[in-house]
Amino acid sequence: MHFSTAASLVLSLATIAAAQIPAVPIIKAIAPNAENCADTTECRTAEQAAPFIAKSMSDYKIYNVAEMAAIIATMAFESADFKFKHNVSPGRPGQGTANMQMANFNLLYAQSIDSVKSQVSQFTTIDGLSDADLNHILSLVQPDEFNFASGAWFYSTHCDASVKAALQANPDDGFKNYLSSCVGTTVTDARLAYFDRAKTAFGLTYD
Repeated sequence: MHFSTAASLVLSLATIAAAQIPAVPIIKAIAPNAENCADTTECRTAEQAAPFIAKSMSDYKIYNVAEMAAIIATMAFESADFKFKHNVSPGRPGQGTANMQMANFNLLYAQSIDSVKSQVSQFTTIDGLSDADLNHILSLVQPDEFNFASGAWFYSTHCDASVKAALQANPDDGFKNYLSSCVGTTVTDARLAYFDRAKTAFGLTYD
């Protein structure tokens, strides 16, 4: 048993990599509550998020639809359908982006961005940093172009080859392995529901 891509449903890789508007239906399907934002301080709609997410897949050379589905499903879950870009509960300083990364990863992420890295050059580790410093680092990677690229960055730089191979071979088993081995979190029904929607949106079906 293996997965195939239903051509009538899946958004072409060329289209999503080019960050064109047809990416929006994919994001809407995965994050169905990303329809409007009462408070636009952090919240973004699917229409707003989609171009940045699509561009990130191209920027980080992620072209496999199962990998895309896993990354987007995780970001949508972590951010409550793109409503938040900082940790709300328990409110950890420095934790955030749509990928809800811990502060140490956000420092590494900031250091990887040419237009941002000079602003964190004084930091080599988060050890001993104040809450204000941690939140400042987070703020640097919260603009939309970085916020919605955080999932692709994390996947491409912090998930090893075995995690990627597993997702490509069998998305269901691979997604569970991605969560436990790379993201470092527990597999739950709620997380799987997001991935199920992502599989449908990308046309991943069993032969």
